[in-house]
Amino acid sequence: MRLKLVLMAAAAVLPAAALADAPKPAAITVDNVPPVPDELADATRPYMEYRTASFYGWDPAKHSMLIGTRFGNTNQLHAVAAPMGDRRQISFEDEPVSGRFAPTGGAIVAIKDIGGGEFFQLYTLKDGRLTLLTDGKSRNNFGSWDKEGKLVGYASTRRNGTDTDLYVIDPRDRSTDRLVAPMHGGGWNFADFAPGGRQALIVNNKSVTNSDPYLLDVASGKLTPVGDLKKDIAYNGFEFAPDGTLWAASDENSDVVRLGRLDPRSGRFTPVSRQSRWEVEDFDISKDGRTIAYSVNEAGSSRLYLLDVTSGQVRPVPGLPAGVIGRLEFAPWGPLGFSLASAKSPSDVYSLDPATLQLTRWTASETGGLDANANVEPQLIETKSFDGEPVSGFLYRPDPRKFPGKRPLLINIHGGPEGQSRPGFLGRNNYLINELGIAIFYPNVRGSTGYGKRFVSLDNGPWKREDSVKDIGAFLDRLSADPALDANRIAVTGGSYGGYMCYASSIYYGPRLKGSQCTVAVSGFVSLLEHTESYRRDLRRVEYGDERDPKQRAKLLEISPIRRASEIRDPLFVVTGFNDPRVPRSEAEQMVKAVRANGTEVWHMIAANEGHGYAKKENQDYQFWSTVQFWKKTLLAPQTAK
Repeated sequence: MRLKLVLMAAAAVLPAAALADAPKPAAITVDNVPPVPDELADATRPYMEYRTASFYGWDPAKHSMLIGTRFGNTNQLHAVAAPMGDRRQISFEDEPVSGRFAPTGGAIVAIKDIGGGEFFQLYTLKDGRLTLLTDGKSRNNFGSWDKEGKLVGYASTRRNGTDTDLYVIDPRDRSTDRLVAPMHGGGWNFADFAPGGRQALIVNNKSVTNSDPYLLDVASGKLTPVGDLKKDIAYNGFEFAPDGTLWAASDENSDVVRLGRLDPRSGRFTPVSRQSRWEVEDFDISKDGRTIAYSVNEAGSSRLYLLDVTSGQVRPVPGLPAGVIGRLEFAPWGPLGFSLASAKSPSDVYSLDPATLQLTRWTASETGGLDANANVEPQLIETKSFDGEPVSGFLYRPDPRKFPGKRPLLINIHGGPEGQSRPGFLGRNNYLINELGIAIFYPNVRGSTGYGKRFVSLDNGPWKREDSVKDIGAFLDRLSADPALDANRIAVTGGSYGGYMCYASSIYYGPRLKGSQCTVAVSGFVSLLEHTESYRRDLRRVEYGDERDPKQRAKLLEISPIRRASEIRDPLFVVTGFNDPRVPRSEAEQMVKAVRANGTEVWHMIAANEGHGYAKKENQDYQFWSTVQFWKKTLLAPQTAK
């Protein structure tokens, strides 16, 4: 009783706010960001507690699935023994873990970094423990298991910190690790091994529209080019069939990626898939070689097809919701595994019987007790930009019965720029739509993937870069004319390259916006190219321009948001990862300083244990809560037109 009285007395002398704020994660530092009230954390709680499941492959020995899901603070590996069975956790790390089973079973290679730094290491996983395979220092990218389950091919910057050299290792014996071929450039990796393991298909990803394939002699390290490497050809995957036939998804002689056979000797690509407008995004070959499953990105939604290799007959798989399919893989005993996310369901794992087309659900991820069927399906919005180029995006509208009248609008721009907004599960952002009545629009500006090589190349180089920003202007015109949207209450957000677009939009269209929330954002192209990690610098130069060339450097400086920071007058919220290897934290620091010099209100958040975007749940939650407060102050506050 005495202890209770002491505690009550202590509470009585504390400020009310100290008793009413949600705890801030220890890794997060905030600058001018208000504390998060407990009532906001409580109100959003159901939207924060959704889960996802990602398909990583099959266990040939147990006929179970390997998936990634989260029950704590980070995604970990789990085994699922049967459809709708328990998710049994098998990795137990502070950092997110992904992994791949050996094709013959008996071994798992796990992949993990530290603090979002993306210096990934490879491990074996057994009895809940990780055993390091790589050097613990360099960046290592998993490539492929061989088909016999003996070797893993991977790429590593171990030699000089910049170039991704080719290595092989038997994960059961670390002493077998060896350098097969030293390379020049940061885009090299194993795509697949030929049957028998003596050869492997290697790809050098030079840009989103240019991937160079080679055959590698695993013993000698000799590389033989496949096809005419002088051509700009993009590939979305390679796989050897059991009979040695090499299949590929390629845009050779086409604006879009098609599925077909690639002759490694002549380099001739023979397309098989029949889609002429949309891109093949993934495929896998059954273990008997008779069936190929492939998914097609049709206006952002995945469509699944099965190809009978002998007859050439193609069967569409019916009954799948409009959403996004991830990682196709046939089990040795027949079924096809994959994950699928839609507006009404977080990512979950399924299998398909290729003979009967029967779909079986393996996981049903929780949604915090909320009815996910209440989430709205997006509307495809199409318009023409300043130069007549058609552009489109997805608009999520609040329920007009619950939120009558014109609704505020948030424009959420994807990163990349080689990316695409697609109709998947919105997670926490469903709170903005369902509870705050904010409409959200996800644009696909020029430079987005999914619409062919011509469209993805329309923003390349410094002289075309701002054309994508002008696309946002076209969307603003189109959406401002929508009678259900409030043209006087529009804001913008985006991450990475979308963060650049966020800054640029706040400069170009400031009088039409109420605020901007920019995450891990590019503020200066020259400073980005000079300070991004060296292994990715050349790839970014292909997209943005080469800062070493005086003319390009001058143009890159001219179009960088930092040069026009004085024009940002609306409130700005900047979110940063301390360990970001892609967009260094200095990009945020220079922008925060410059915009504050205008007298503009700037919020800044940085997480010491994160990189290019927040991956840990406690940090994601706190970022979201702070963002909600920002939108309440800017987008939702009663305001008049500027």
